[in-house]
Amino acid sequence: MPFPPILRPRLAAITTVAALMLALSACTPSSSTPASAPASPSTSGAAAGMPSAHIHGLSVNGETGRVLLATHEGLYDMSKKPAVKIGPANDLMGFAPAMDQGVFYASGHPGQGSSLPGLLGLIKTSDGGKTWEQLSRQNESDFHALTTTKSGIVAFDGTLRTSIDGKTWKTVDAGFVPAVLAGNPYSDTVLATTQEGVQRSSDGGATWVRDKSAPLIQFAAFASAREAVGIAPDGTVYYSADAGATWKQTGKVTGEIHAVAATEGTDGNPWIWAASATGLMVSTDGGTTFRPSDAD
Repeated sequence: MPFPPILRPRLAAITTVAALMLALSACTPSSSTPASAPASPSTSGAAAGMPSAHIHGLSVNGETGRVLLATHEGLYDMSKKPAVKIGPANDLMGFAPAMDQGVFYASGHPGQGSSLPGLLGLIKTSDGGKTWEQLSRQNESDFHALTTTKSGIVAFDGTLRTSIDGKTWKTVDAGFVPAVLAGNPYSDTVLATTQEGVQRSSDGGATWVRDKSAPLIQFAAFASAREAVGIAPDGTVYYSADAGATWKQTGKVTGEIHAVAATEGTDGNPWIWAASATGLMVSTDGGTTFRPSDAD
Protein backbone atom coordinates (compact mmCIF):
# COMPACT_ATOMS: atom_id res chain seq x y z
CA MET A 1 0.00 0.00 0.00
CA PRO A 2 1.54 3.36 -0.98
CA PHE A 3 2.07 6.06 1.60
CA PRO A 4 -0.40 8.97 1.58
CA PRO A 5 1.06 12.19 0.15
CA ILE A 6 1.39 13.78 3.59
CA LEU A 7 4.32 11.48 4.38
CA ARG A 8 6.39 12.12 1.26
CA PRO A 9 9.32 14.00 2.78
CA ARG A 10 9.69 16.75 0.21
CA LEU A 11 6.15 18.06 0.57
CA ALA A 12 6.20 21.41 2.33
CA ALA A 13 3.01 21.03 4.35
CA ILE A 14 0.84 18.47 6.06
CA THR A 15 -2.94 18.54 6.28
CA THR A 16 -4.24 21.19 8.70
CA VAL A 17 -5.38 19.68 11.98
CA ALA A 18 -7.46 20.68 14.94
CA ALA A 19 -5.95 21.40 18.34
CA LEU A 20 -4.74 18.25 20.05
CA MET A 21 -6.20 17.07 23.36
CA LEU A 22 -3.61 16.18 25.95
CA ALA A 23 -2.64 16.51 29.58
CA LEU A 24 -0.01 14.24 31.11
CA SER A 25 1.09 13.55 34.64
CA ALA A 26 4.75 13.60 35.58
CA CYS A 27 7.09 10.60 35.45
CA THR A 28 6.29 9.02 32.09
CA PRO A 29 9.37 7.38 30.57
CA SER A 30 11.03 9.01 27.60
CA SER A 31 11.92 7.60 24.22
CA SER A 32 15.33 9.19 24.78
CA THR A 33 15.77 8.52 28.50
CA PRO A 34 14.91 5.09 29.89
CA ALA A 35 12.95 5.18 33.12
CA SER A 36 11.46 2.65 35.45
CA ALA A 37 7.74 3.40 35.47
CA PRO A 38 5.28 5.38 33.37
CA ALA A 39 2.56 7.50 34.86
CA SER A 40 -0.97 7.40 33.55
CA PRO A 41 -2.03 10.09 31.06
CA SER A 42 -4.11 12.76 32.76
CA THR A 43 -7.86 12.71 32.31
CA SER A 44 -8.43 16.34 33.13
CA GLY A 45 -9.56 17.48 29.70
CA ALA A 46 -8.45 19.24 26.56
CA ALA A 47 -5.37 21.36 26.27
CA ALA A 48 -6.49 24.69 24.87
CA GLY A 49 -4.48 27.58 23.49
CA MET A 50 -2.97 25.97 20.43
CA PRO A 51 -4.18 27.01 16.96
CA SER A 52 -4.69 24.53 14.16
CA ALA A 53 -1.27 23.67 12.79
CA HIS A 54 0.66 21.31 10.59
CA ILE A 55 2.14 18.61 12.84
CA HIS A 56 5.68 17.48 12.12
CA GLY A 57 6.95 15.85 15.31
CA LEU A 58 6.02 14.52 18.74
CA SER A 59 8.23 13.97 21.78
CA VAL A 60 7.31 12.46 25.15
CA ASN A 61 9.77 12.87 28.01
CA GLY A 62 9.54 10.31 30.76
CA GLU A 63 11.45 12.07 33.50
CA THR A 64 9.48 15.31 33.32
CA GLY A 65 6.16 14.20 31.82
CA ARG A 66 6.58 16.85 29.15
CA VAL A 67 4.92 16.34 25.77
CA LEU A 68 6.18 18.53 22.94
CA LEU A 69 4.52 18.99 19.58
CA ALA A 70 6.59 20.37 16.69
CA THR A 71 4.39 22.21 14.21
CA HIS A 72 4.29 24.63 11.30
CA GLU A 73 3.84 27.40 13.86
CA GLY A 74 6.54 26.38 16.31
CA LEU A 75 6.92 24.20 19.37
CA TYR A 76 4.11 23.59 21.87
CA ASP A 77 4.19 22.13 25.36
CA MET A 78 1.01 20.06 25.32
CA SER A 79 1.41 18.91 28.92
CA LYS A 80 0.39 22.40 30.06
CA LYS A 81 -3.24 23.42 30.51
CA PRO A 82 -3.74 25.40 28.34
CA ALA A 83 -1.02 24.39 25.91
CA VAL A 84 1.97 26.73 25.91
CA LYS A 85 3.87 27.84 22.85
CA ILE A 86 7.64 27.69 23.40
CA GLY A 87 10.13 29.95 21.68
CA PRO A 88 9.94 31.40 18.15
CA ALA A 89 7.27 30.51 15.60
CA ASN A 90 9.53 28.61 13.22
CA ASP A 91 8.20 25.89 10.92
CA LEU A 92 9.83 22.85 12.50
CA MET A 93 9.77 20.30 9.68
CA GLY A 94 12.30 18.01 11.37
CA PHE A 95 12.46 17.51 15.14
CA ALA A 96 14.37 15.06 17.35
CA PRO A 97 15.28 14.78 21.05
CA ALA A 98 18.88 14.31 22.14
CA MET A 99 20.19 12.36 25.14
CA ASP A 100 20.39 15.31 27.53
CA GLN A 101 17.32 16.90 29.11
CA GLY A 102 16.04 19.92 27.22
CA VAL A 103 18.23 19.32 24.17
CA PHE A 104 16.54 19.00 20.78
CA TYR A 105 17.56 19.30 17.16
CA ALA A 106 15.31 20.72 14.46
CA SER A 107 15.17 21.97 10.91
CA GLY A 108 12.68 23.69 8.63
CA HIS A 109 11.86 27.30 7.78
CA PRO A 110 11.86 30.59 9.71
CA GLY A 111 8.66 32.08 11.03
CA GLN A 112 7.22 35.39 9.96
CA GLY A 113 9.48 38.30 10.88
CA SER A 114 12.42 36.03 11.70
CA SER A 115 15.96 36.98 10.76
CA LEU A 116 16.94 33.33 10.34
CA PRO A 117 17.89 32.02 6.88
CA GLY A 118 15.18 30.68 4.56
CA LEU A 119 16.41 27.13 5.11
CA LEU A 120 17.18 26.63 8.78
CA GLY A 121 19.70 23.85 8.26
CA LEU A 122 20.32 22.15 11.59
CA ILE A 123 19.43 24.13 14.70
CA LYS A 124 19.73 23.13 18.34
CA THR A 125 18.09 24.10 21.61
CA SER A 126 19.52 23.36 25.05
CA ASP A 127 16.69 24.96 27.02
CA GLY A 128 13.69 22.98 25.84
CA GLY A 129 12.93 25.12 22.80
CA LYS A 130 13.04 28.63 24.26
CA THR A 131 16.12 29.60 22.25
CA TRP A 132 17.87 28.03 19.27
CA GLU A 133 21.38 28.14 17.90
CA GLN A 134 22.38 27.60 14.28
CA LEU A 135 24.75 24.66 13.94
CA SER A 136 25.23 24.00 10.23
CA ARG A 137 23.88 23.98 6.67
CA GLN A 138 21.94 27.23 7.00
CA ASN A 139 20.44 28.19 3.61
CA GLU A 140 21.40 24.71 2.40
CA SER A 141 19.19 22.14 4.10
CA ASP A 142 15.60 21.66 5.19
CA PHE A 143 15.71 18.29 6.93
CA HIS A 144 12.22 16.77 6.73
CA ALA A 145 13.46 13.55 8.37
CA LEU A 146 15.75 13.84 11.38
CA THR A 147 16.83 11.64 14.28
CA THR A 148 19.59 11.18 16.82
CA THR A 149 21.71 8.12 17.62
CA LYS A 150 24.40 7.18 20.11
CA SER A 151 27.07 8.35 17.69
CA GLY A 152 25.40 11.41 16.19
CA ILE A 153 22.65 12.63 13.90
CA VAL A 154 20.99 11.19 10.81
CA ALA A 155 19.02 13.51 8.54
CA PHE A 156 17.49 13.73 5.07
CA ASP A 157 17.16 16.87 2.93
CA GLY A 158 16.93 15.14 -0.43
CA THR A 159 20.23 13.47 0.43
CA LEU A 160 20.82 11.21 3.41
CA ARG A 161 23.48 12.66 5.72
CA THR A 162 25.13 11.76 9.02
CA SER A 163 26.98 13.96 11.49
CA ILE A 164 28.90 13.29 14.69
CA ASP A 165 28.66 16.84 16.03
CA GLY A 166 25.88 18.48 14.01
CA LYS A 167 28.41 20.71 12.26
CA THR A 168 30.26 18.53 9.79
CA TRP A 169 28.42 16.04 7.60
CA LYS A 170 29.00 12.89 5.60
CA THR A 171 26.83 11.98 2.62
CA VAL A 172 25.35 8.48 2.56
CA ASP A 173 24.57 6.89 -0.80
CA ALA A 174 21.54 5.05 0.57
CA GLY A 175 19.39 4.77 -2.55
CA PHE A 176 16.07 5.40 -0.81
CA VAL A 177 13.84 8.28 0.31
CA PRO A 178 12.82 8.04 3.98
CA ALA A 179 9.44 9.26 5.15
CA VAL A 180 10.57 8.90 8.78
CA LEU A 181 13.95 8.30 10.41
CA ALA A 182 13.69 6.70 13.85
CA GLY A 183 16.62 6.40 16.22
CA ASN A 184 17.48 6.44 19.91
CA PRO A 185 20.31 8.33 21.65
CA TYR A 186 21.33 5.12 23.45
CA SER A 187 21.77 3.04 20.30
CA ASP A 188 23.26 3.22 16.81
CA THR A 189 20.33 1.39 15.25
CA VAL A 190 18.24 3.54 12.90
CA LEU A 191 15.05 2.67 11.06
CA ALA A 192 13.93 4.40 7.89
CA THR A 193 10.39 3.98 6.62
CA THR A 194 10.13 4.04 2.84
CA GLN A 195 7.67 3.26 0.05
CA GLU A 196 9.58 0.01 -0.55
CA GLY A 197 9.75 -1.13 3.07
CA VAL A 198 11.77 -0.67 6.24
CA GLN A 199 15.47 0.10 5.88
CA ARG A 200 17.63 -0.66 8.91
CA SER A 201 21.08 0.57 9.92
CA SER A 202 23.10 -0.73 12.86
CA ASP A 203 25.99 1.73 12.50
CA GLY A 204 24.40 5.13 12.98
CA GLY A 205 23.17 5.47 9.41
CA ALA A 206 26.41 4.74 7.58
CA THR A 207 25.13 1.55 5.92
CA TRP A 208 21.63 0.22 5.35
CA VAL A 209 19.84 -3.05 4.66
CA ARG A 210 16.21 -3.43 3.60
CA ASP A 211 14.41 -6.16 5.50
CA LYS A 212 12.15 -7.80 2.91
CA SER A 213 10.28 -9.70 5.62
CA ALA A 214 9.37 -6.56 7.59
CA PRO A 215 5.88 -5.06 7.28
CA LEU A 216 5.36 -1.86 5.33
CA ILE A 217 5.54 0.82 8.03
CA GLN A 218 4.75 4.50 7.69
CA PHE A 219 5.83 5.70 11.14
CA ALA A 220 8.43 4.25 13.48
CA ALA A 221 9.64 5.21 16.94
CA PHE A 222 11.90 3.74 19.61
CA ALA A 223 10.65 3.27 23.15
CA SER A 224 14.15 2.30 24.29
CA ALA A 225 17.40 1.20 22.71
CA ARG A 226 15.82 -2.17 21.89
CA GLU A 227 12.07 -1.65 21.71
CA ALA A 228 10.57 -0.15 18.56
CA VAL A 229 7.05 0.42 17.34
CA GLY A 230 5.69 0.97 13.85
CA ILE A 231 2.40 2.02 12.30
CA ALA A 232 1.39 0.93 8.80
CA PRO A 233 -0.53 3.07 6.28
CA ASP A 234 -3.79 1.38 7.30
CA GLY A 235 -3.17 1.99 11.02
CA THR A 236 -1.94 -1.50 11.89
CA VAL A 237 0.48 -1.32 14.82
CA TYR A 238 3.64 -3.41 15.06
CA TYR A 239 6.08 -4.03 17.90
CA SER A 240 9.72 -5.08 17.79
CA ALA A 241 11.68 -6.29 20.83
CA ASP A 242 14.97 -6.39 18.90
CA ALA A 243 15.33 -2.89 17.46
CA GLY A 244 13.45 -3.60 14.27
CA ALA A 245 15.06 -6.91 13.36
CA THR A 246 11.71 -8.71 13.70
CA TRP A 247 8.15 -7.47 14.13
CA LYS A 248 4.82 -8.68 15.47
CA GLN A 249 1.39 -7.19 14.94
CA THR A 250 -0.31 -5.91 18.09
CA GLY A 251 -3.37 -3.87 17.16
CA LYS A 252 -4.68 -0.99 15.11
CA VAL A 253 -5.09 2.76 15.50
CA THR A 254 -7.71 4.77 13.64
CA GLY A 255 -7.50 8.21 12.10
CA GLU A 256 -5.01 10.07 9.95
CA ILE A 257 -1.78 9.76 11.93
CA HIS A 258 0.74 12.60 11.72
CA ALA A 259 3.37 11.79 14.34
CA VAL A 260 4.25 8.98 16.75
CA ALA A 261 6.27 8.68 19.96
CA ALA A 262 6.92 5.75 22.29
CA THR A 263 8.17 5.20 25.83
CA GLU A 264 9.03 2.19 27.96
CA GLY A 265 6.29 0.49 29.97
CA THR A 266 6.49 -1.42 33.25
CA ASP A 267 4.98 -4.69 32.03
CA GLY A 268 7.04 -5.28 28.90
CA ASN A 269 4.62 -3.31 26.72
CA PRO A 270 5.73 0.09 25.45
CA TRP A 271 3.42 3.06 25.62
CA ILE A 272 2.62 4.62 22.26
CA TRP A 273 1.37 8.13 21.54
CA ALA A 274 -0.13 8.89 18.11
CA ALA A 275 -1.08 12.40 17.02
CA SER A 276 -3.98 12.39 14.59
CA ALA A 277 -6.08 14.98 12.82
CA THR A 278 -8.47 15.11 15.78
CA GLY A 279 -6.31 14.68 18.84
CA LEU A 280 -3.74 12.64 20.66
CA MET A 281 -4.27 8.95 21.35
CA VAL A 282 -2.34 6.75 23.74
CA SER A 283 -1.85 3.01 24.10
CA THR A 284 -0.58 1.57 27.37
CA ASP A 285 -0.54 -2.03 26.15
CA GLY A 286 1.95 -1.93 23.29
CA GLY A 287 -0.53 -0.87 20.65
CA THR A 288 -3.22 -3.46 21.29
CA THR A 289 -5.74 -0.75 22.17
CA PHE A 290 -5.78 3.05 21.95
CA ARG A 291 -7.86 5.67 23.64
CA PRO A 292 -7.96 9.48 23.60
CA SER A 293 -5.38 10.77 26.03
CA ASP A 294 -8.04 12.65 28.00
CA ALA A 295 -10.49 9.73 28.25
CA ASP A 296 -11.41 8.14 31.57
